[in-house]
Amino acid sequence: MGKSPKLIQSIERSAALLEIIAQQGGGARLKDLATISGLGKTTAHNILQTLEYLGYVHRRPGDMRYHLGGRILNLARIVGDDHLLRDRIRPVLEIIAQESHATVYLGVPSGDETAYLDIVDLEEPNIAASRLMSREKLEGSAVGLVFLAFVPGLGQRVLTTRSNALNDATLAEIENVRIKGYALDLEAYHPGINAVAIPLRESGEVRASIAVAGPAQNFPRHRLIRLAWIMMKHVERANIQ
Repeated sequence: MGKSPKLIQSIERSAALLEIIAQQGGGARLKDLATISGLGKTTAHNILQTLEYLGYVHRRPGDMRYHLGGRILNLARIVGDDHLLRDRIRPVLEIIAQESHATVYLGVPSGDETAYLDIVDLEEPNIAASRLMSREKLEGSAVGLVFLAFVPGLGQRVLTTRSNALNDATLAEIENVRIKGYALDLEAYHPGINAVAIPLRESGEVRASIAVAGPAQNFPRHRLIRLAWIMMKHVERANIQ
């Protein structure tokens, strides 16, 4: 038999806490996590704080439990699929496409990129289908700006793979998205194309983004802003948030 690997204790403990949260139905209190893992409360709390900063766990407003965070889902998404999410959101995408006469996208964070689970283009459905599951860098696109603004720790993770990705202008735009609640792309990502994106939340956590995009001359800034609020209303009516 080969030699046993030298294990790093902090990683073992972090993995154990994540597994306990999953076994407890996706949410567990600090006291229970410490008891089940055999760790002291201070040690467990420090590890959970790190995992929360990195996006592996999160706490919801008014809920003292630690829940599995979006980064766990993002890592699984790289090798998995999101059929349930796509099927649930598809009717909303179709309504938005009918009202806006634009191409509508459903994007999700995947590692340090955006992956598109669904694209609705009523005029050119075959072209839309060919772009499914395509990936794009987060910085620059409206969907990417939504994720950088609302997914904890994502900006830092981007910087670990692309150290110069987020310049001062991009950081200012990310802060602007946090304030306004939507992201605009005025020919920044694709020449001649304007877009707007809104976050799609589940239990308060951003899981995806819906965006509309079209020719810049047909979708000026003021129209995109109006579409953002219309999109938010449709999401609210569908009780997705």
